[in-house]
Amino acid sequence: MTKHVLVPVDDSDRASQALEFVLEEYPDATITALHVIDPADFYAATGIEGGAMANYDRIKENHERRAEQVLESARDHAEEAGVEIETDHVLGGVSRTIIEYIDEHDVDHVVIGSHGRTGARRILLGSVAEKVARRSPVPVTIVR
Repeated sequence: MTKHVLVPVDDSDRASQALEFVLEEYPDATITALHVIDPADFYAATGIEGGAMANYDRIKENHERRAEQVLESARDHAEEAGVEIETDHVLGGVSRTIIEYIDEHDVDHVVIGSHGRTGARRILLGSVAEKVARRSPVPVTIVR
């Protein structure tokens, strides 16, 4: 029996579909919606020019505000379904951080949305869902 389901969320339709799947299939489990803030996004936004570090804190704050909006949306969606969920956001590389979260929080199932990349685009960009599925110590359901 699944006791703790982790659902990584961002503002994508696939992540919303994954959350919806969990709410329908595991309403009695502990459900955690997790948003990972990737620090690489800060550097991409700031560049490596002289003023980059001055903008880093402001950009980080913007990403944290955005994370809270994503998690608030997940809580609202769960409330509409009559299910209570936990939410969390962490800073780190997305797939690696999800795997670490699984280990540190007694998660026994992961449901993750796939962005549906194929071919060269998937090879070049990689797939968070694929990396999580390959490295996860617990079962993973990929919602497409």
